[in-house]
Amino acid sequence: MPTNIEVGRRLRKLRGGETRDDVAAAVGISASTLGMYECGRRMPRDEIKISLAHYFGTTVQALFFNDIGGK
Repeated sequence: MPTNIEVGRRLRKLRGGETRDDVAAAVGISASTLGMYECGRRMPRDEIKISLAHYFGTTVQALFFNDIGGK
């Protein structure tokens, strides 16, 4: 299972050139909360994991649970 830091890297990579504000607003969280996820300080609760995966067009499993080799 990936660490919080790895999940944060994945989130930053998926966000790409989009602003934190835009992504956060789309999934119903604050930009500072998204920043904490991206820095690995917090892990989203399940309903936010679902929203983030849906927003980025991936699965919760791929985003939050697959090891790097399992991508």
